[in-house]
Amino acid sequence: MSATIARRHRRKLKSEINVVPYIDVMLVLLVIFMVTAPLLTLGVDVELPQARAKQVEQKKDPVIVTVTAEGQYALKIEGGANEPVDAEALKAKVAAFIRQNPEVPVFVAGARDADYATVFDTMVLLQQAGVPRVGLIGEPPANAR
Repeated sequence: MSATIARRHRRKLKSEINVVPYIDVMLVLLVIFMVTAPLLTLGVDVELPQARAKQVEQKKDPVIVTVTAEGQYALKIEGGANEPVDAEALKAKVAAFIRQNPEVPVFVAGARDADYATVFDTMVLLQQAGVPRVGLIGEPPANAR
């Protein structure tokens, strides 16, 4: 008799999914993402150059350091000719000139095929020579007016 009673009181299986734990997990994840999202937007503000920039008006002729595709340096001071120099001579000449004329702008003109690391090292070398600001020179695109 107990076997028949057990058969009658058997519970039926539910074919439903309990979604309450999933909702809890999703809410926790939502809160985590809401807290961490503002922290992931850290970065460095960089002003990118424009292709159609106007020419810089200057009172004095700038010092121009040219970096060739082979990594050699040429120095042009006060409208003179490009003079080939090595790194130590470049640093010494620019340092001496900047001490006498601190307002003169200094620019680096890198060849199109020049290695980026060489241009960057040139800028570091100029800063070590005492140049407060170093600029880059570029050519306007061929289709510019």
